[in-house]
Amino acid sequence: MACTTILVGKNASYDGSTMIARNDDSGSGHFTAKKFVVIHPEEQLKVYKSVLSHAEIDLPGDPMKFTAVPNAIKGKGIWAASGVNEKNVGMTATETITSNARVLGADPLVKLQPAEDGKEEIVGGIGEEDLVYITLPYISSAREGVIRLGSLLEKYGTYEMNGIAFQDVNEIWWLETIGGHHWIAKRVPDDRYVVMPNQFGIDDFDLNDAFSEQNEHMCSSDLREFIAENHLDLSLNGGNGSHFDARAAFGSHSDSDHIYNTPRAWFMERYFNPKTKKWDGPDADYRPESDDIPWSMVPEKKITVEDVKYVLSSHFQGTPYDPYLAYGDKSMSGAYRSIGVNRTDFMSIIQMRPEAAEDNRTIEWVAYASNAFNVAAPFYTDVDRVPEYLSNTTGEVSTDNFYLASRMVAAMADGSYKNSIFHIERYQERVMSKAHELIYRYDALLEKEGDAAARKALREEANDKMAEMLKKETSNTLGKVLFELSNQMKNAYSRSDA
Repeated sequence: MACTTILVGKNASYDGSTMIARNDDSGSGHFTAKKFVVIHPEEQLKVYKSVLSHAEIDLPGDPMKFTAVPNAIKGKGIWAASGVNEKNVGMTATETITSNARVLGADPLVKLQPAEDGKEEIVGGIGEEDLVYITLPYISSAREGVIRLGSLLEKYGTYEMNGIAFQDVNEIWWLETIGGHHWIAKRVPDDRYVVMPNQFGIDDFDLNDAFSEQNEHMCSSDLREFIAENHLDLSLNGGNGSHFDARAAFGSHSDSDHIYNTPRAWFMERYFNPKTKKWDGPDADYRPESDDIPWSMVPEKKITVEDVKYVLSSHFQGTPYDPYLAYGDKSMSGAYRSIGVNRTDFMSIIQMRPEAAEDNRTIEWVAYASNAFNVAAPFYTDVDRVPEYLSNTTGEVSTDNFYLASRMVAAMADGSYKNSIFHIERYQERVMSKAHELIYRYDALLEKEGDAAARKALREEANDKMAEMLKKETSNTLGKVLFELSNQMKNAYSRSDA
């Protein structure tokens, strides 16, 4: 599934939080309705069966409660997508990534082979549909997430190439699959951010660390042999275990990457590091089609939630590639795939705040539909329920749920962009301002309350207040963009009838 991911280390964020964020985009030609829910231990399966691959997995008997953003319409599996468990461990999965023929030939993807011509069915491996559900309820740290998922990948294999982020209050780990059964994982440096645009991302990898202390790197148990036997190391010097070029070995550098993937990395790093490198012009250090854009960088200033939301909403504003460009030379307008696209289903930013108490440490910011026109709102995750406005999505078109209301706002604002964009800007500023105000208020109330049950009630009350505000502001904005679009109808006439 098409997506874009940003990871922010604790020393790179404005308040010392670790942050993991991802746009979850549907494939071309369809949308996938989503809902924000809490999944309780008693609701979880003991034996999990994948809808797409038919893989069956025995799950541990002691799952934790966790938040999730599953598909709202049944039929294609759970697709839990993003969430936080009771131990304040976050996970987002997955970022669909690329590979190359050498890797896929050496370790083919484990795809479902249906029963036909008298042959029995051969089940497939695990994939995006499954990963959050079979991993997140059973881990107590980001590092444990890598270890558990790595073992599952080695045992069951996967039918697709994916990147997965794990987070706790101290660490962020990024795991990428390699072929059907192999994987690598790298800890995000505390003072850096990482951008991932649907492409194999990890560049410099320390194999020596991965096979010894595992301080910053981990990988599948036979990765060294796999690299050597299949001649995957492309370095001219015969390889350096401490500086192995994983992107060259396992990734892709195709013409389509230069249209679809690398421009997104270019824009995001250009935004966070405008002066560190030269991004524009004939002597630029990196261009939209560059294959060597760094996996991580130290930002020029601390990164906020608003920064993450803005970048994940980008349509290349301030560049010749903006599809909404209204002036000047438009010959390159829309040349590259935007970060915020029409078929984004949801975005989440999981923010783990080190100075907050454990039960109100994690805030999950949730947005639905196209990020260029939507808003993100924060919710406490240590709760037993989330507001209906975010959890009651169905296949029926209605303004009573945040998902479809957001999709309506986006479609109408896009159709009347010139006249509606200031309504969207005001909508985004109002919601973010009021959201911060509510979190500040309830953080203060929680600091004074010692009873666990009362604290949970306060968190759920805060979430309800957030949803009430969100519904009011969304409905108000929907009315404004509907008016602007209606005025552009082809049967409009400037003279009144009186």
